[in-house]
Amino acid sequence: MEGGSGKAVRMSDIARAAGISRQALYLHFDARADLLIETTRYMDEVMGVGERLQPSRQATTGSERLSAFVAFTGGHWPNVQGVARALLAMRETDPEAEVAWQNRMDAIREGCQAAIEMLASEHRLADGWTVETATDLLCMMLSFESWDQLIRRYGWSSEDYTNNLQRQARQTFVKVQSS
Repeated sequence: MEGGSGKAVRMSDIARAAGISRQALYLHFDARADLLIETTRYMDEVMGVGERLQPSRQATTGSERLSAFVAFTGGHWPNVQGVARALLAMRETDPEAEVAWQNRMDAIREGCQAAIEMLASEHRLADGWTVETATDLLCMMLSFESWDQLIRRYGWSSEDYTNNLQRQARQTFVKVQSS
């Protein structure tokens, strides 16, 4: 969301591109951060994120939920990578972009926490982890930055990403059942 001069796009730029007045835009969005957040939520709706999260939400075990959420992120990042890169590029100098990015990361964290909490409720969270610390690490493992590094820099395929992260998440967070 940067203009040709490298400066952040202003609400007046957005209004002009949409063919409405700046005042009309402000009637719907108090700040650019609100607009950015709603744009990402709209993208979620258009891309059927709610439906794509169903395997994770309907999983019957924590291990299944963990694997399903990893698979969701592996399929989600390719669809939103343009917006993610734009928000990441802007967030260091644009507090509103930072708010929008944190809103997205909070949603990912909720999915990570739900999987970890399910493992914990089954007494299957690996020893040494709390729900909070396991959620922190899982969130980092599934972050856009990690996905981008593995896919673009190291040449992993989407399938490799999903399979390797699922295996690593299970090895890291799921307690091995003793026989």
